[in-house]
Amino acid sequence: MSMRTLAAIAASTIVTVLPAPALAQRQPPTPEQRIERLERQLQEVQRQVFPRGRPAATAGFSDEPAATQSSVVTLDQRLDALERQVSDVLRQSEENGNRLRTLESDLAKSRADQQQRIATLEQRINDAATAPPPAVIEPAATLPKPATKPRADVAEPKPATTDAASAADPGEDAYSEGFRLWQAGNYDGAISALRAFSSAYPKHRRVSYAKNLIGRALLDKGDARGAAEALLANYRSNSKGERAPDSLYYLGQALMKLGQPGQACKAYAELDSVYGAKVRPDLKKQVTTAESEAKCN
Repeated sequence: MSMRTLAAIAASTIVTVLPAPALAQRQPPTPEQRIERLERQLQEVQRQVFPRGRPAATAGFSDEPAATQSSVVTLDQRLDALERQVSDVLRQSEENGNRLRTLESDLAKSRADQQQRIATLEQRINDAATAPPPAVIEPAATLPKPATKPRADVAEPKPATTDAASAADPGEDAYSEGFRLWQAGNYDGAISALRAFSSAYPKHRRVSYAKNLIGRALLDKGDARGAAEALLANYRSNSKGERAPDSLYYLGQALMKLGQPGQACKAYAELDSVYGAKVRPDLKKQVTTAESEAKCN
């Protein structure tokens, strides 16, 4: 028998007599065992390559459990809630911006209305005097011819005419000259003289008289519009002047000539509101008559 044949018999005999556990140890590893072995080998390699610890990208399998469906749903709900909150904040911001713009617009409109009302109150008489009349103005030629002397109830006070008074107060003499011209019916000459006096003596107590008399001279000569402007200017420039109440009365008369009784009533009401009991009895009586003629309430 050859040596090869003996070796084959011996090998078969050994296999026959080997126990079952030995045979089992030689079976191929299961997939789980192979995976575990690969993981250990990979960890050994990572320890050698990254001695300071594994990076996140090559850390292998995480020991933490995978996210569940409920956690994903919860996360989606929280994201939805955050988005709704952000939308609410943006909406409220836009609404607040709109409210702020509305408030600013209302405030600007209120200020503009207030300024307009103040301007209207300050200029209501001036606007009435300078605005085009609603009706055709009566020509100057058809106005009643003024008397050469003023009526007793509306006469201006006669200024002092003595030489001593003129020497002591040249302004009084200048005013007296304009007064005499008006009294004589020379209205243009009176207006020129009274304007020259007002310009030369702007602080004189007779300035209120002179400017009022200028308005009356214009009214007497048929220039109702010019009279209204002059009389209103005298009242507004020096409402404490001695003839400021008279200017309001004659302003009403000028407005009546212009065919504006409503505005004339406003002038009379202004006179009563500003001066009240301080109005002279003779002027008060004239105002009462004028209000009746204008049919003021």
